[in-house]
Amino acid sequence: MTDIIQLLPDHVANQIAAGEVVQRPASVVKELLENAIDADADDIKLIIKDAGKTLVQVIDNGKGMSVTDARLSFERHATSKIKSAEDLFQLNTKGFRGEALASIAAIAHVELKTKRPDDELGTVIEIEGSTVKSQEATVIPTGTSVAVKNLFFNIPARRNFLKSDTVELRHITDEFHRVALAHPSIAFAFYHNGSEIFNVPNENYRQRVVHIFGNKTNERLVPVEEDTEVLKISGFVGKPEYSKKTRSEQFFFVNQRFIKSPYLNHAISAAFEGLLKDGYHASYFLNLTVDPKTIDINIHPTKTEIKFDDEHTLYAILRSAVKHSLGQFNIAPVLDFEQQSSFDTPYSYKDKAGKAPTIEVDRSFNPFADEGSKSGNSSSKASSTRASFKSAPAANWESLYVGLESKGNRRQGDDIEVSFEKDVKTETIFSDASVETSKTTFQLQQKYIVSTLKSGMLIIDQNRAHQRVLYEGFLKHITIKEATSQQLLFPLQLSFTPNEMNIISELQEDLEHTGFVFSDVKEDAITITGVPVGVPESEVSIILEQLISDVENDVPDASFSAADLLAKSMAKSLAIKNGQALNNTEQEHLVNSLFACKEPNISPTNRPTFITMSTDDIEKKFM
Repeated sequence: MTDIIQLLPDHVANQIAAGEVVQRPASVVKELLENAIDADADDIKLIIKDAGKTLVQVIDNGKGMSVTDARLSFERHATSKIKSAEDLFQLNTKGFRGEALASIAAIAHVELKTKRPDDELGTVIEIEGSTVKSQEATVIPTGTSVAVKNLFFNIPARRNFLKSDTVELRHITDEFHRVALAHPSIAFAFYHNGSEIFNVPNENYRQRVVHIFGNKTNERLVPVEEDTEVLKISGFVGKPEYSKKTRSEQFFFVNQRFIKSPYLNHAISAAFEGLLKDGYHASYFLNLTVDPKTIDINIHPTKTEIKFDDEHTLYAILRSAVKHSLGQFNIAPVLDFEQQSSFDTPYSYKDKAGKAPTIEVDRSFNPFADEGSKSGNSSSKASSTRASFKSAPAANWESLYVGLESKGNRRQGDDIEVSFEKDVKTETIFSDASVETSKTTFQLQQKYIVSTLKSGMLIIDQNRAHQRVLYEGFLKHITIKEATSQQLLFPLQLSFTPNEMNIISELQEDLEHTGFVFSDVKEDAITITGVPVGVPESEVSIILEQLISDVENDVPDASFSAADLLAKSMAKSLAIKNGQALNNTEQEHLVNSLFACKEPNISPTNRPTFITMSTDDIEKKFM
């Protein structure tokens, strides 16, 4: 028998490796930005076309590469970051695998231009699918420019799996946020299809957070600072009243590297315990500095997962630091037993003796004297007044009741019939039995509506049923575009981050079809003057936050999907919650509305809205 194991060709191995490193255009953006940072650049430009499908280009003013390095950088496992296995535990750079450029070059058209400060000429290399097409000298400024064109051109199936431009651009924006927040000392510029999305200069960390998430963010930040032998923490957490339903503003950076850690996130949640509403998440932008020897980054190709030597200690320090900041800045309720400084005696009065207050009394004052009378005869008038009071005869106590006779209190000599108040009629427990039997529904545990059928019993989940009713109503208004609005007496202004404003702007037309009226849309705020009929003003911000959360978690690819997602999100926000009591009329209306829907069997999230129990099933329970 012949041998069946063989070595894969290099281009096949590169394509397999690319599947781990490059999952979408955002992965290319991450790798190229991190390479530019490792090259000691302080000014980086990111240029995107068609959400990265056509072009991803990163231009930096770093130290550049020589002719040999430029060619060698596209080989697998070729890197300048480490030289031995021991270096993996002393990493001070973003990359160390040496796979990024080789993987990118295997599935795209890549053009590299680079020049060192001491060289007169730079180098330009063009590669298509791991094949070097040309390499020559050129005149370029100091630094490196990497242009990645036609991503996944030789893997059509992988390209077909890419989402819409809106979705891919949002992923690219998320990666840009992570890199820009981790390095506030570097100036970044971000352009998409010729439009400037971000342009942030070299600044401090607070300014960087404000520039990326909007000016309103500045008043929401609470500083967190802690320096121990094990861990150094710096950054900010958001005030509890500005918490969000999404986790879009949660950033952990370990040694200037973005990571995801559910364990450390739980420490933040524990610090905010009792301060957040159910379903809301705290915002935080925290930089953690630890000894590189105590962490292991070499776990996942994306390098967003890290293993710590002593996670329990980090958890305790992080939780206590955040809790201390919330108390220090009077965010969390605390018991303060210290004396207030306002109670202290001023320094200039500490040696002075206290003096008794002087009081002047007018002993001739008479409150009963006339206003125009003279003070000389005030005493005589007072005596006469006292005499008049003494001489007044005491009135008979029976006169106090004159005029209070009622028809029911007449004496027997009067020719008026005596009337009595009727006794309260006491009902029996069986008096309204006929009314009870007329009820067709009743509520069980304020969660389910139970009704009868000819064949048995019907049990409806009130929350899911109402979601279905609202969902089909909103979807009809969006598609027919004939929704009615109720005008607000006072315009409602809501603030959002630039990323959230982009989502609202994309769905603004669909929101208007449901009944929302926008009078002003700015970069970080919107003004609403009308809402759909039946939507309370207090629920508007909750609806929009839920909508943003749903879009970020399940981004639509088509206009119909956008309308469908909007209808689902609004129905979920406005539906009757479990635990809400309904009277008999409301129960019957909900049941009738549900079975008037086109799809009454399932909720908008494809969950059953009701179940039935036949008489046979009930009888089996008694066997």
